[in-house]
Amino acid sequence: MDTMRDDQKEAIPALGFYPHVDISTGTTLIAMEYNGGVVVGTDSRTSAGSFITSRATNKITPITDTMVVCRSGSAADTQCIADIAKYHIEVYTMLENEPLTIYRASQIFRQFLYNYRDSLSASVLVAGWDAKEGGQLYALPIGGFVTRQRSTASGSGSTFVQGFLDSQWRPNLTLNECKAIVKQAVGLAVFRDGSSGGVVRLATIDANGTSMELYRPDKPGFPVVKPPSAHLSFPPHVEQTPV
Repeated sequence: MDTMRDDQKEAIPALGFYPHVDISTGTTLIAMEYNGGVVVGTDSRTSAGSFITSRATNKITPITDTMVVCRSGSAADTQCIADIAKYHIEVYTMLENEPLTIYRASQIFRQFLYNYRDSLSASVLVAGWDAKEGGQLYALPIGGFVTRQRSTASGSGSTFVQGFLDSQWRPNLTLNECKAIVKQAVGLAVFRDGSSGGVVRLATIDANGTSMELYRPDKPGFPVVKPPSAHLSFPPHVEQTPV
């Protein structure tokens, strides 16, 4: 059988053979609807395995004045999908002489994520506001399945905060309440997830457009997590100073 063990595969540039190497990536995307629009929040760390390739990535990509997409997965794949979908959305807007609804825009993303599901590592959250449905949030995991959500989390940090989001969301949230929940959720994920970190970026999308905010760890406003103090780990006969 013509097979090779993984540790024996080497690139052969003359034949155009480059063995595929899986690289783990991580991120935290949080989004939540409120009474009037949507708030999204992300961390800013881009990683390749244990190597942090960027600590100040902007994972919130504007599509229109009242629509953004939050990207997770391969940075190259998600940037490509966002650019292509944005182009199609702009073309449809010009042809029809009216803005596309957020639902239709999410279906354009779905089409590309589904058609190239075997080639891409891309998951997105489409958030925006339109005159027909108001604030809307659509989650598109790898493969292109679309669901509308009240609140959702995506990326490696999502497993740490999904329960927190479920417990905090309620109907008719105000803007300030929603921003506080999303910011705290990103902070909780960053605290526990080694693949998430950096600054916290928030975007608010409503009828007036999109506004962006940034919170740095060295400035006021950054979410603070205070875990319970640990028990002393050495045997009782060893003198220790509580931390």
